[in-house]
Amino acid sequence: MRRPALYSALCAASLAAGTGCGSWKRVGSGEPQGTSEESITQLFNAEAYYRKLGRLATGQPLPFVGSVAFAAGSGDSTLAIIGLSLENRSLGFQREGNGFVARYRVDMMLKPDGGEAIGVSRDELVRVATFQETQRADESVLFQQVFKVPPGRYHLTTTLRDPATGSTTSAEQDVEAPAFRRGSTSAPIIAYQVRGRAELDDTLSLVLNPRGAVAYGGDSLLAYVEGYGFTGPTRVPIEVRTETDSVLYSDSLTFRGGQAVESQVLKLRPDSLALGALTVSVGQGTTRREVTALVSFSAAWVVTNYDQMLDLLRYFGNDRLLDSIRNAPAADRPALWRLFWRETDPDKSTSENEAINTYFTRLVIANQRFRDEGVAGWRTDRGEVFIALGEPDESFETTPGQVGGRLLRWNYINQRLAIFFQDETGFGRYRLTPGSRSEFERVVARLRRLEG
Repeated sequence: MRRPALYSALCAASLAAGTGCGSWKRVGSGEPQGTSEESITQLFNAEAYYRKLGRLATGQPLPFVGSVAFAAGSGDSTLAIIGLSLENRSLGFQREGNGFVARYRVDMMLKPDGGEAIGVSRDELVRVATFQETQRADESVLFQQVFKVPPGRYHLTTTLRDPATGSTTSAEQDVEAPAFRRGSTSAPIIAYQVRGRAELDDTLSLVLNPRGAVAYGGDSLLAYVEGYGFTGPTRVPIEVRTETDSVLYSDSLTFRGGQAVESQVLKLRPDSLALGALTVSVGQGTTRREVTALVSFSAAWVVTNYDQMLDLLRYFGNDRLLDSIRNAPAADRPALWRLFWRETDPDKSTSENEAINTYFTRLVIANQRFRDEGVAGWRTDRGEVFIALGEPDESFETTPGQVGGRLLRWNYINQRLAIFFQDETGFGRYRLTPGSRSEFERVVARLRRLEG
């Protein structure tokens, strides 16, 4: 089962050297180096997309996506399970011992119509071993809170704070906590992990999938449904529909009856589903309950179009497989994508493709850091080099006013490579010099042969 690296829960994350270049200074020694604050969430405008799907969603400076699920509680109460999905890169990590630590605070409040609000505040800690992990732009931290409330309408306010940076974001949403009567079911709950229960007093043990997202080619979409107080064997229809209301899957869940709570789990392979938003519903008529889910090329990023994904992967390598997908008929693309996913996955013991995750994290950083050239940052020469090779070990630039324009030099020590970018116009449009382009492509080709 796919799980993020961290989970915090509250339950009751060639220009020859020296060719008239003048003096050099180390980048960052005299002026601050550009930092990346844009996450993949904002790059693909996922905030608006997730809001359209009914999620809690915010953008910078602390983007998060959240969802609310409901289940029956003891007596006449309802359990409201609220989950948040965060990205490491949004948090202000600081070195501590041999690793890095970030802290964040979540304030949640549920205010009923005409009643007294209930809320919780909690400080959380995220600890990672390497700097690279602090830069993760995918879903890397989960936060979860359970409230026990009377049925009714509530206004939910969620605020996220980072004490290290002083950043704050908030999201609000009106929610309806349903009353679960005998012979009813919960709406499907999209989760990463879940363990069913037999009594309403038992703890509902689950890890929400706050984005409701699953990677196309990755792990299964898990939808959990509870049935309450059926008197005898009962079949309840379940259906999966696309954004265009086409039926992808139709079946029924069988409840034996005679129990206070019965649990059912629906597992759907994402490569058998359509890309984009899906509606998973259970029941019919007035008892029908539903939830939205998302099948994307990554569970963390909203990319649901083959041509867009292939364009974004232009620096990834494996051109033979990507070209086969690009040139294939639409009906053949899913099988070819599954082949690409398997062959490029460096760790097949997990449901994630770590190589694609790393690639998109670098793409996000490049898109923000090199956005001053009039095109998207990841489409610049500096963006291309950064995405392919990562952060340079050293970076130097010439002082302004040099003959032939400014020069930028990136050193990759392990690759024994020095990359030169030249700004001939003086407007900050850096281009790889011809010799550096040749050396860069040689190193990339060698690395890809080793990886293959």
